[in-house]
Order: sequence, then C-alpha cells, then structure tokens
Amino acid sequence: MYAEERQQAILGRARRDGRVDVTGLAAEFDVTYETIRRDLTALERHGVLRRVHGGAIPVERLGFEPALNVRDSVMTQEKERIAKAALDELPAEGAILLDAGSTIGRLAEQLPVDREFTVVTNSLSIALTLTPRTNINLMLLGGRLRTRTQAAVDAWALRSLAESFVDVAFMATNGISVERGLTTPDPAEAEVKRAMIASARRAVLLADHTKVGNDHFARFASVEDLDLIITDQGLASGLADELEAAGPRVRAV
Repeated sequence: MYAEERQQAILGRARRDGRVDVTGLAAEFDVTYETIRRDLTALERHGVLRRVHGGAIPVERLGFEPALNVRDSVMTQEKERIAKAALDELPAEGAILLDAGSTIGRLAEQLPVDREFTVVTNSLSIALTLTPRTNINLMLLGGRLRTRTQAAVDAWALRSLAESFVDVAFMATNGISVERGLTTPDPAEAEVKRAMIASARRAVLLADHTKVGNDHFARFASVEDLDLIITDQGLASGLADELEAAGPRVRAV
C-alpha cells in the first residue's frame, strides 16, 4: 500500500470512529509507529486531522475551523460534483444568495453566462470571482470581515439581509445533524446564516458527507428549515433517510 492510500484509509477511519490511535493503526497496516506518526503529520498539514496524545482526531469532531484555503483543498472532487448538481436548483432568472463556503465558491465559478442573476453574498472570495461577470448584478454584504472564512458578519450584514428577498439561498455549514441542526463554530457567522435562510424562498444546503453527524458551537438552523441537501456518495447508510424524515429532500451525487 502506498503512503497516500494508507493516509486516505486513516482519514476514513478517523471520520468513522471519531479518533484513531498510533498503536492500533500500526498493527492494522503492519508498519512502524514512526510511519503512522508521519502519516498523521501529513494529514494534519492538509488540515483534515488534529494530532492529539497517542493519535489524532478529525477536525470536524474538534469544532476546529480551518482557513478557507485549507478547506478548499479537501474533498475537491466531491465538492465539484455537489456544485455541479446545485446548478439544477438555479431559477431561470432572479436573485440568489451564495453563503461563504468552499463548495459554494465552486458553484460561483460554474454559474451560467447565458442568464442574468442578482447574486447576494457575504463572501469576499466569491465576490472577486463574480466581479468580471457582466450578466451578474453583484450585491456584496458589508460588515466585519472574518479573515479565516473571508465572510462579512455582524450588524451591517444583518441589516442588509433583513431588507432582502431571494429565490434560493445556497448555504454552507460546518456540521449538520438531526438532533442539533446546522451548526458553525462562530456565533457571528451563525447569525448571518440564520438571516440568509430567513431571506430566501428556498434554502439549499451544499455539504460533503464529512459535515453530516458533526456538531459545532453555534446553531443557526434546523434541518427542517432546508428544502434540499446536496451531498456526496460517501454519506453513511441510513443518514440520508434520517435527514429526509426531518423534512428536506436529500440528493447524493
């Protein structure tokens, strides 16, 4: 087994079990402790695991919030498929909202050029992506900019959202579970996300399977507040049924 294959297997085990330990992994893969430690270090550098004493924990379980560029480098193929599937949810014309998130950033890149949209976003990176597009009326929400996520938050953004109404809000989340709803580490971002969903006729969540079953500090919506969840094929058996029982349709691509 190549190192890259072993590291992907380790990451999958960590996400499934919530934790991995060096001793168990060394025995399972028949390699030295030092080899496993190097694997865990490599995965930590990619922003998907956090080293702890004797092993590692996936960042989703820690409530740790990786920077946008780190998140953008993880689950790239899944995010591309999710973003492409989200194109089916665009209105023929009108206003849409794009939340700050790496998967939604990919949706922004794929927006069609033959239709005119008003796009509301609090994401600086998405705004820069859409600035050259002449078919898009870009509305950038103001406020305090969180450098970690490049998202505008606080009162200025909330006031603008209170006076806006869009056809579809494409939302991102750090975690989603039937019990806790949609959650994110930062309360200020949670407030803005809550206002985004309230401003939309329909709410569509774009989230890869690693977000499902994880809970973070600040709740901003219930699962029933969503109309559709678009995720990937890695979603564990039964989770889609649990989510759909709470209200939204689930589409795995």
